[in-house]
Amino acid sequence: MRLCERDEDAVAVAIVRIGVALTVAGHVAHVWWTGAMPLVWFDTAHGGLRDLDGGLLHRLGGAVPSVVEPWAAVTFLCAIAMALGVTRWATWATWLGFFVLADLNQQAGGSYDELLTSTLFLLGWSGAHRRLTVLPESGTSSPACVRWLMILQLVVLYSSSAIQKVSAHWVPWGDHMALWYILQQPTWQRVPMLWMAPYAWVTRLATVVSWTFEMTSSALLLGIWFRHTRTRPGRLRSLFNRVDVRLWQLIIGVGMHLGIEATMEVGAFSLASLAMYPACFSPDEIARLFRRNRAGF
Repeated sequence: MRLCERDEDAVAVAIVRIGVALTVAGHVAHVWWTGAMPLVWFDTAHGGLRDLDGGLLHRLGGAVPSVVEPWAAVTFLCAIAMALGVTRWATWATWLGFFVLADLNQQAGGSYDELLTSTLFLLGWSGAHRRLTVLPESGTSSPACVRWLMILQLVVLYSSSAIQKVSAHWVPWGDHMALWYILQQPTWQRVPMLWMAPYAWVTRLATVVSWTFEMTSSALLLGIWFRHTRTRPGRLRSLFNRVDVRLWQLIIGVGMHLGIEATMEVGAFSLASLAMYPACFSPDEIARLFRRNRAGF
């Protein structure tokens, strides 16, 4: 309870704010630039692939170009303003804008839609707009519980993903062929991947590592908690801090997402996930890093 009641410096959630805002802006711009907007966010009468009722845009005219295009443009601009830290309201406006767009077509999105909208909601209650901002704000604090909820959300994302992958192709005692099969599917691959046939062992190793990483993601939350309470006794706490299990989990996660981004078409999933990683570091750790970098220059 004391953890939920206290405040902390907002620098960690401010970095998350910038990453999430740029991810939303980039995702909306990508959908527009590639010409996918009519296909996924317009009704069939206007070139879409599915009949859409317009969701929350129904009263404005529904999923039609004259409504969706201005809405997407405003959402993009709000996301840029959010990245710059232009008041808390920019965050709430981005949340509403992206929530409505993601809700238009449930068959054309992914888990990153829910991840981004829920993170935007948390950021709206935080003090993320008070740090790393173009406008001066009174105070620099944020409720500590917001950052911890972001960490919990990341762990739930990975854990649930691992549970859904309990198959003979994913689990360590199976054939480890899941990623090889995925990379041969045109709907997932960025480029044809048959050239990897002589190196199939790489995909088999990556399958085991990624599933194990996701399945043991609760160690990330435990490692962060042990660092937060490092002065308390306990052999497991001492071991986690000596090895820095948290850091190793994050390093593996970064490698996994960079590999996914380089080889697969998964929308904004990797960028949305990586945008959450700064929440895994305390404001004191980030401040020490900034001081060390300034001293180096």
